Amino acid sequence: MNEIEKLEKQIFELKKQLRDLRASSEPQRIQNYALRDLSGELSLLDLFGEKSILFVIHNMGQGCRYCTLWADGLNGFVPHLEDKFALAMVSKDSPDEQRRMANARGWRFRMASHAGSSYAQEQTVCPGEDNYPGIVCYRRDGERIFRMNAASFGPGDDYCSMWSILALAGHDESSWTPQYSYWKRPSTMDDGGLNLDD
Repeated sequence: MNEIEKLEKQIFELKKQLRDLRASSEPQRIQNYALRDLSGELSLLDLFGEKSILFVIHNMGQGCRYCTLWADGLNGFVPHLEDKFALAMVSKDSPDEQRRMANARGWRFRMASHAGSSYAQEQTVCPGEDNYPGIVCYRRDGERIFRMNAASFGPGDDYCSMWSILALAGHDESSWTPQYSYWKRPSTMDDGGLNLDD
């Protein structure tokens, strides 16, 4: 077994230990936060629907290319997750801004805005940061909500496969930055290039 295979095996074993630690962590009871969507006011409890487990993706909003990358990648998991769990994405953006971004990217997440509430500050995935990307897992017991586990998003994490793919080529966030669009204007436009937005 070469060094890469040895390290991969160690990482695999450590991830199993981490999973077991998370499974045994003590849930913390939290309040039922007020949020908003296109229909108006809703609460964190509303996001559960009929499910007992809710994953809430913390997105920094339409101004963050990195958050967009994570959402693009997680979007493919939406039907798989929603088969068993409730899933929503929250950000500080208004419901209208969220819907425009979701439509432009083809996102299927249920969206909710935490703007104006204390949700982002009190349910942060990174202590000391109130608008940090990540994911939180909640459990409901009747009308009570418990925070189970959380993880922050960032280059090299387990929640965006792009970093592992880049690593195969020896690249990381120092040599690649996500973009909203990768189309580049050719030096010569076959159609003349009139009325073209950059």
